[in-house]
Amino acid sequence: QVQLVESGGGSVQPGGSLRLSCAASGSRFSFTTMGWYRQAPGKQRELVAIITSITSGGRSTYADSVKGRFTISRDNAKNTVYLEMISLKPEDTAVYYCYTKATRWGYEYDYWGQGTQVTVSS
Repeated sequence: QVQLVESGGGSVQPGGSLRLSCAASGSRFSFTTMGWYRQAPGKQRELVAIITSITSGGRSTYADSVKGRFTISRDNAKNTVYLEMISLKPEDTAVYYCYTKATRWGYEYDYWGQGTQVTVSS
């Protein structure tokens, strides 16, 4: 099976920065897509950013609310995805979940991390 382990969450003041990381592991799996979703209190889980594997073009997609402030990247050799967040706003406060679409033997599976809290407040 696949495991996703997130780190880097915490509390920061408005305008501050954080970097999240997520390491994926799984025997014989390829992580074709990796990324981040978030869920704020009283709101639905929403896409933050995703990035495809280098063999799929390494393309990134961002939510409009974070575009220009967040940057997603991945280290394919380490099966790790990063989310660099700058100019953080209180509305960025949420639980951030790592996500991957994993492939093994031609089949695709979706996996989620446990989530890491990001709090932006003065």
